[in-house]
Amino acid sequence: MNLTSSKKNIKAYLLFPLLTLVLVACTNKKDILYNTSQVFRYNEHSNITSLDPAFSRVQANIWAVNQLFNGLVQLDDSLNIQPDIAKSWTISENALQYTFTLRNDVYFHKHQLFNPPLQTRTVTASDFEYSFNRLLDEKVASPGRWVLNYVDNYQAVNDTIFTVLLKQPFPAFLGLLSTKYCSVIPKEAIAFFGNDFRAHPIGTGPFQFKRWEENVKLVLRRNPLYFEKDTQGNQLPYLEAIAVTFLPDKQSEFLQFTQGNIDFLNALDASYKDELLTTSGKLQSKYQDAIQMISAPYLNTEYLGIYLDNDIPENQSLKLRKAINYGFDRQKMITYLRNNIGTPAEKGFIPNGLPGFGTSNGYSYQPEKAKQLITEFKKETGIASPTITISTDANYLDLCEYIQRELQKIGISTTIDLLTSPTLRQSKSTGKLAIFRASWIADYPDAENYLSLFYSKNFTPEGPNYTHFKNNLFDQWYEQAVKTTNTEERIALYQKMDSLIIEEAPVVPLYYDQSIRFIQKNIKGLTGNGINFLTLKKVKKID
Repeated sequence: MNLTSSKKNIKAYLLFPLLTLVLVACTNKKDILYNTSQVFRYNEHSNITSLDPAFSRVQANIWAVNQLFNGLVQLDDSLNIQPDIAKSWTISENALQYTFTLRNDVYFHKHQLFNPPLQTRTVTASDFEYSFNRLLDEKVASPGRWVLNYVDNYQAVNDTIFTVLLKQPFPAFLGLLSTKYCSVIPKEAIAFFGNDFRAHPIGTGPFQFKRWEENVKLVLRRNPLYFEKDTQGNQLPYLEAIAVTFLPDKQSEFLQFTQGNIDFLNALDASYKDELLTTSGKLQSKYQDAIQMISAPYLNTEYLGIYLDNDIPENQSLKLRKAINYGFDRQKMITYLRNNIGTPAEKGFIPNGLPGFGTSNGYSYQPEKAKQLITEFKKETGIASPTITISTDANYLDLCEYIQRELQKIGISTTIDLLTSPTLRQSKSTGKLAIFRASWIADYPDAENYLSLFYSKNFTPEGPNYTHFKNNLFDQWYEQAVKTTNTEERIALYQKMDSLIIEEAPVVPLYYDQSIRFIQKNIKGLTGNGINFLTLKKVKKID
């Protein structure tokens, strides 16, 4: 972004509290002015591209969509499946049919599209049938249509009964339904807005859409019709509004946070990590009275992917791939570049926090073993100076530069290819990068989600197999695992697949992440979870 553009964004940000008040004051006269002290403010530097749940692919979109929409089921902070619009469900003995019983007190957000005088209506099973049809519609081209890959058919039996029939047993199916792709939407809104539904969302969530000025601000208001209550019977949410800004510069975001202009800071950026945390991962003493830090295990494996569907000798050589894995100290990397946030990925690709983790013998720092493998590679190929290129974006440049220095010490000439984040994602998906920095955050809490990255039928761009790894034994185990309803047998298969991935080394696991959040002291009820979901319906601001 050029300097002029940055100044405009910063100016817009500084005006945002005033603009929020103006928005409230200038709404319909029937609106009641809300208590501005109950506005939760955060910055989304990555931007939001759509408020349509069918396009809730990236975290920025998912966070906003989560405030606006509900599905059949949801996850709690421990990643257990909980009721949402479906108050209960049964699964047939053959594990193929799921029958959901819906609540009858869930209303869509009020809008003039619905009939007066209520200007809303209750959600029925036919709304889920419509929403699933739209998710699968090729004209919609939702990136989330894959979540229904195992579904044979579904139907609304009546207003409160919705059934789903699977093609084969799939134990993680309820987890799939918890993704925001499976949110319920009203057909009236799509009929009226069409593709513009992305900027005019109507859902059932704890907050409802008020205004979105793209790249500048997003305002959501409390939904007075929301159906969920707390354990004392009080209606959720507690907050009156959510205000999101879009400062692209993380240092500016950090400054606004330390000045108290935003309530929440997600993750840890290299530009301010040493200012905020000690090398042991503790909050610096000067911030301890003003800021709270929340951390939790995060189902996110950071890694380097090695694209195998090419004729690059370094990529094709198992010995060189293993040499890269042995060639740098992951613990040192975590200590000095991540301030001890995260765990060195030395136990396989499945992250800490999922069944199946910890049984694989991964790669530790063994420079002499790496050098021996490089020597063998040279003899076999006649390549005197093995060379690799690692593609990354600016957010992980320091990690890749560290790996570059360490690999060059053991005899692998390494170049860093710095790309923008969108270019990195696109190039990774189309097989244009030899080695790339990537991460995999769980879509749902099951190790199958991670192992799907190596199933040969998931080659990009049709699926998430970015490395184009193919192994017949792996495919056989994978297909067996997704049909297995016995938990112990399925986990045993997960462990075998994870060990095979480590042995074949199509990836270089870097670390298992840890979610870390910083909030102002007056924020209560914001918790951490394994998929770094932002849930604000139980958050309060204490004066």
